[in-house]
Amino acid sequence: MKDLPKTDEGVAQWCKDIFVAKVHVFDKHKELNAFPDSELVDIGRPVKSLVVVVSWAGLLVFGTYKFLQWSNLLSSWKGLTFAAIGLGVVTILMQILIQFSQAERTPAKAAPPRSTNGGAVQEKQH
Repeated sequence: MKDLPKTDEGVAQWCKDIFVAKVHVFDKHKELNAFPDSELVDIGRPVKSLVVVVSWAGLLVFGTYKFLQWSNLLSSWKGLTFAAIGLGVVTILMQILIQFSQAERTPAKAAPPRSTNGGAVQEKQH
């Protein structure tokens, strides 16, 4: 904001200059199929996080399999009902936790209209 011109005419010229520069960059992008002076940056994911996620997923799947094998839950209607209710409760709890962890989305506030007649806002007459 400190780099913007202070006068309305200066801001208007600055906007025109920025627009012309944007059009130039866009034309170069269409011509080269890439932005000028851009370098491809590898933003690869760290291997450590992948190993952690795969390890935890494997541990949970193996533990669940061994628990179900040990408890014989899936061998009777009572066990199937218990497993289905447990899965439903876990799903509902996860949805609640996801809802609470999301950021609030607030609409942007528009600036009040600027008048060009010395501060008085005039209504349009039809």
